[in-house]
Amino acid sequence: MKTTHTLSALMIAASALLAGCSSQPVYDTNYSSMGNAATYGVIDSIQVVRIDPATSGVGAVAGGLIGALAGNQIGSGSGRTAATAAGAIGGAVVGNSVERNRNQPYDAYQISVRMDNGDYRTVNQDSVYDLRVGNRVRMVDGRVYRY
Repeated sequence: MKTTHTLSALMIAASALLAGCSSQPVYDTNYSSMGNAATYGVIDSIQVVRIDPATSGVGAVAGGLIGALAGNQIGSGSGRTAATAAGAIGGAVVGNSVERNRNQPYDAYQISVRMDNGDYRTVNQDSVYDLRVGNRVRMVDGRVYRY
């Protein structure tokens, strides 16, 4: 009975850790308080760049926990200890592999914008649609739109 509660609690904790992981970058920009000069500009350059997200190690940790819990359910005494260790190692390897496969490198467009106030800003986007060098643009929530 106690093992079931422990297993349930660890499974919930591992899924909460995995749910909090995101492979997409988060840009925290607040343009609403800036003046027009800070949100409007002209595209200076557009380049294709390769973005290679790093693994955080959460997949290995969560996999190791789940593997250890599964291994702990097998055998008794020193056999249980060996199964727990083997489960932890195997789970960590599988968890790291899953996380690495989810975070595959991808191509993005790096857009450099010369703002009206003279600043330069660089934004990575998945698409440029109809954007060209020299276009007048507006930046909203970390994305560039034609103006």
